[in-house]
Amino acid sequence: MRIDIVTIFPEFFSVLDISLLGKARQAGIIEVTAHDLRAFAHDRHRTVDDTPYGGGAGMVMKPEPWGEAIDSIVGPAHSDALLVVPSPAGEPFTQAVARELAAESHLVFACGRYEGIDQRVTDHYEGRMRVRLISLGDYVLNGGEVAVMAMIEAAGRLVPGVVGNPESLVEESHEDGLLEYPSYTKPSAWRGLEVPPVLLSGNHGAVAEWRREQQIERTRRVRPELLAD
Repeated sequence: MRIDIVTIFPEFFSVLDISLLGKARQAGIIEVTAHDLRAFAHDRHRTVDDTPYGGGAGMVMKPEPWGEAIDSIVGPAHSDALLVVPSPAGEPFTQAVARELAAESHLVFACGRYEGIDQRVTDHYEGRMRVRLISLGDYVLNGGEVAVMAMIEAAGRLVPGVVGNPESLVEESHEDGLLEYPSYTKPSAWRGLEVPPVLLSGNHGAVAEWRREQQIERTRRVRPELLAD
């Protein structure tokens, strides 16, 4: 998988050099490049924003730097890459969406700032490639970097070869529409709290049944709308 990120803070993504994604990059499973948007602004101050047409507070990111930056990645014609734009106005980011992103061979992330990116940028690229506006949740961040990091983490770990034991991925929260069951390890007693006896029984059928019951109960208590779905 190839991942390109356009941002005014490319150093933000240095954290991708550590942990499982860092190992995946070293192994050549995932290729990640962060591009500095200001490198495509040609005035003395490398300006990437301006006041909004129609008035209002804040600044809007200019289309020219974005056009040059994205063109430098995907070329001047049609592209098979997927352009992902984090936006509070986008579709919700879910585990299902993470799986869809993990199946892509080339992702381009556009990290907006201020009041967002000039609408003409997404309008233009919708004619040349697939574009998805994706929201991390019902709240507003200072910029798209945190959202992009979460998407890369969630999708990247689903790319074959990134996680050592693929079976662990199918038992996690949201993979089957339910929250994950609680997990325990040694010692069997800690500060007066005991591991549920069924987990010590060696009865795999009973363990599987208990875990499923715990998934349903936890989902009912914490996220009842998932059961309705």
